[in-house]
Amino acid sequence: MLGASLVALAFAARLVVAAQTGVVGSATGFASGVTGGGNAKAAAPADIDELEAWLTDDEPRVILLDKEYNFLDSMGTTTEEGCRPASNTCGSKGQDALDGPNWCSADYPVVSVTYDVSATKPIDIKSNKSIVGVGDKGVIRGKGFRLVSGAENIILQNFHITELNPEYIWGGDAIQMSGTDLVWIDHMKFSLIGRQMIVTGYETAGRVTISNSEFDGVTNWSASCNGEHYWTMLLIGEQDKITLANNWIHSTSGRSPKVGKTTTLHAVNNFFDTNGGHNFDVEQGAKILLEGNVFKNCKTPMTQQTLDVTSGLFNVATAADGSSCSAALGRVCQQNSMTGSGDFGSFSDLAAVEAIAEAGSVWKATSARPVPSISRKVGVGKLG
Repeated sequence: MLGASLVALAFAARLVVAAQTGVVGSATGFASGVTGGGNAKAAAPADIDELEAWLTDDEPRVILLDKEYNFLDSMGTTTEEGCRPASNTCGSKGQDALDGPNWCSADYPVVSVTYDVSATKPIDIKSNKSIVGVGDKGVIRGKGFRLVSGAENIILQNFHITELNPEYIWGGDAIQMSGTDLVWIDHMKFSLIGRQMIVTGYETAGRVTISNSEFDGVTNWSASCNGEHYWTMLLIGEQDKITLANNWIHSTSGRSPKVGKTTTLHAVNNFFDTNGGHNFDVEQGAKILLEGNVFKNCKTPMTQQTLDVTSGLFNVATAADGSSCSAALGRVCQQNSMTGSGDFGSFSDLAAVEAIAEAGSVWKATSARPVPSISRKVGVGKLG
């Protein structure tokens, strides 16, 4: 009977993979029109070597992730000199730093660091790829991705990227984008990342939609020494056009997100949940519309630098502000919701709304929703 049950389970698992033919839904927002691997036959790689080969070839592909692909120790570990930055006031509960980019100041004490090499060597994904998790099974452990040098038309959907040397600054980025265009990041989960969960720049990331994803900042190695991840999203690509929609960004302490001076960002219907540091850190020159977002227990929703910005922001601080969007968007903008959170400021520069309208397809906001309706629908295994 046990043998028959195991056979039945294996058969059922194969049926799940067979039923998953690729991407679910289509991108809304600035990455509207992205097709990824298109109608290429969907297939699941056997192991990490085949996965990397498929990601880096020139063929349009629909790649199914039907299990955990574990890159830990695939390139070994190394021990070298790093440093203890001034931010690490809590020793083993903080983040020390690798010195790969010659980041360590002479003022920082030298420490020995042992880390997994693979997490510092991301895979460069080529154009016309869809990478899609099957059910809740898709996991990439110990490896990040780069989309660079003209790579475009890429979809990442429904899998978890985790364990990139989380104890070290510069331990690894989950997704890097520079010199790319048309990227849809959807129903993803990011956790235990050494550096940025998502980073763009310095070349443009182009048109990007980041939607329905979970940014999980819970960590035992916090740069801010409070159990929260600091390096969340760094969006500083030249002339980026980014839709950030329906995401759950929780237990972070910084860069949630940090936005560069030439970026156009539509942050809409996100749940910013529990941040002991800061959320938005915005450079003068950015064009940002924030609407329909929920901020709960966020100590500093806007850094002082952001509150001092003199133009380029529209944050719908009151319901009355929303009607100002009608001329540019053909609809009212949705007020943001603040609970147990700090100063959100009040910004109403219509140039930000006009920039969003001109950037491409605009995500249609709904009113700021009750928290469970956001968090229970985002992340891995929640397609459809």
